[in-house]
Amino acid sequence: MHKLTGIGASEGIAIAKAYLLEEPVLKIEKIGAADKEAEVKRFEEAINRAKSELEQIKEHANRKLGADKAEIFAAHLLVLADPELIQPVKVKICDEGINAEAALKEIADMFVSMFESMDNEYMRERAADIRDVTKRVMAHLLGVQIPNPSMISEEMIIIAKDLTPSDTAQLNRQYVKGFVTDMGGRTSHSAIMARSMEIPAVVGTKTALAEIQDGALVILDGTDGKVIVNPDADTVREYEAKKAAHEAKKTEWAKLLHARTVSADGCHVKLAANIGTPEDVKGVLENGGEGIGLFRTEFLYMGRNQLPTEEEQFDAFKTVLEDMEEKPVVIRTLDIGGDKELPYLNLPEEMNPFLGFRAIRLCLELPDLFRTQLRALLRASVYGNLKIMFPMIATLDEFRSAKALLEEETQKLLSEGQRVAEKIELGIMVETPSAAILADQFAKEVDFFSIGTNDLIQYTMAADRMNQRVSYLYQPYSPSILRMVKMVIDAAHAEGKWAGMCGEMAGDERAIPLLLGLGLDEFSMSATSILKARSQILLLSKTEMKSLAEKALQMKTTNEVIEAVKEIFK
Repeated sequence: MHKLTGIGASEGIAIAKAYLLEEPVLKIEKIGAADKEAEVKRFEEAINRAKSELEQIKEHANRKLGADKAEIFAAHLLVLADPELIQPVKVKICDEGINAEAALKEIADMFVSMFESMDNEYMRERAADIRDVTKRVMAHLLGVQIPNPSMISEEMIIIAKDLTPSDTAQLNRQYVKGFVTDMGGRTSHSAIMARSMEIPAVVGTKTALAEIQDGALVILDGTDGKVIVNPDADTVREYEAKKAAHEAKKTEWAKLLHARTVSADGCHVKLAANIGTPEDVKGVLENGGEGIGLFRTEFLYMGRNQLPTEEEQFDAFKTVLEDMEEKPVVIRTLDIGGDKELPYLNLPEEMNPFLGFRAIRLCLELPDLFRTQLRALLRASVYGNLKIMFPMIATLDEFRSAKALLEEETQKLLSEGQRVAEKIELGIMVETPSAAILADQFAKEVDFFSIGTNDLIQYTMAADRMNQRVSYLYQPYSPSILRMVKMVIDAAHAEGKWAGMCGEMAGDERAIPLLLGLGLDEFSMSATSILKARSQILLLSKTEMKSLAEKALQMKTTNEVIEAVKEIFK
């Protein structure tokens, strides 16, 4: 038995066998083919098996995530059906009398090299599609199994170097009981997805993939960030009891589904959810969400080959607004850039994309793209309680420019005889220090603030939240961050406006008492965190938490703040 430590990214306990998700070694040798026809047939069978796998994965993605997320697998299927790729392989087998593996490698390498040399970014991305698809076919030719977490059919804990958001989204919760990764942090996209799907996760272990054998029994504690490999019987019993206690807590939280979120001394705050697709609304309602504090619209743009149309966006916004039945829905305009790229926009590479051409900066530079989204939002506004939020605002001029475009599109729609809601609240996501420092001036012009702590913390601390070497600087409880949050909340309240938070800090058990004391009006988090947060707030006195927050603001270090919060849990 040995232990690994990492970052508890999604709470809960899982006990199951390890499933190592690592790239297989595909060793290809060029040899003669004794029977050319048989070799061609073997190649065709490998193609068909790859197609069958991709069809299953595509269907799974379509069912779980929607048609737009399944588009990448549709593109892969098109590659497998492309005679320009398949036919030359068969010709090479027959003309040169070589094995299918070598023929496929030579043709695929030629296409990959050709696409990678092109100036167009979108065309260069096609090289990755060809590489992925041919790797799958090659694995079948070599008799090597490609790990596919979506096809797991028994209870497992995934061990991987890292998981992409799409990997995480495809996990079958019936069988995948948790995951452990060497890389990542609490605010990485895979960690956020894990919380939304209620899959326990520990990330940033650095050595799990090297130290854990496939099939080994693993205990994963997503609350404390612990991983125990090959535990003894006593340890298994200990964690089975912890798991049962956690499940019992969840049963108690479920009783608060229809309760109002009111502190022990009678102060109401709103608990909302962050979503990425219309399909996520179901989880919001099932977890007692009082609204949607952040709809990340960029997911409508990703995993496809072209921009979504106005009608496609309108349908998505209308669906969410109708399903929420007049509960408030804050929709963030397109926030592309940083770690979220759109290959079909063919944007130049940047040295530091997180500080570059992204979010509102991109939208103001590409007004036609922005206007299409604004029209879709405005048309959908009559179907519910819509609030529009602009991301990555750094200056008042940016907000005014975005608002002017919105007003222009409003007038155009009205002149066309289209309906638009009479009143749509317009706010900004406070994620740059400049917006926080100037919050008193912004508050005179916006209708609300929503604090995006994931970026605000990394920009304030000058520390990339995805860089493990400086992860110690990602400090939500730092007095400097708390002072900035208070500055924004006070500025909003001074103008009679409301302030919310849609970063991961809003659902953090240790941050909630501080945020309640600082006067936050809306906490927006992963839907699965809502009932736990509600149960916590019901036991907290806002008056007492205000006193705690005032003391924390005068502290010098993060550790001092954490210790002060721990005292209230005793």
